[in-house]
Amino acid sequence: MSTPLYSEPYRAVATNMKTQRQAVIVDVVQREPIRSQEQLRRRVKAEGFDVTQATLSRDIRELGLVKGGAEGAYQTPLQAAPNPANATSVLQRAVGEYLGRVDQVQQLVVLRTGPGQAQLLGVALDRARLPEIVGTIAGDDTILVIAPDARRAKAFVKRLQDFSAT
Repeated sequence: MSTPLYSEPYRAVATNMKTQRQAVIVDVVQREPIRSQEQLRRRVKAEGFDVTQATLSRDIRELGLVKGGAEGAYQTPLQAAPNPANATSVLQRAVGEYLGRVDQVQQLVVLRTGPGQAQLLGVALDRARLPEIVGTIAGDDTILVIAPDARRAKAFVKRLQDFSAT
């Protein structure tokens, strides 16, 4: 039997710190044009996270940030999703990465994510412009999805299950 390197509480704190740091990175990138890792590192440090270049590179890769747009600045995959087919593939990736639980009550669907991840999934849902969705409201770790009726809410839940299965 192997002994874990870190205790469970330490892993939970480390995961939470990573999630918070990555949420700050996304927020910074969405707020202003960031053209280099060094510029991003300085902005993230100003938000309270002193990260190494290696950690920042790993976060950029995990978040799927790409350089693009007229300014050649970092963008989230959600910002870089101009067409519906691309938006749907971004949504599929976001569902696989962030969605934890789904509950349906009539025409309402409640989605649960990890801390700080609801906004990312919410933007992906909005940009995909799915016919089953009238609107979304996203908090920190919960998204309320409103469908026109219970039948389309059920179809939306089925779509999420299909996304999760692939």
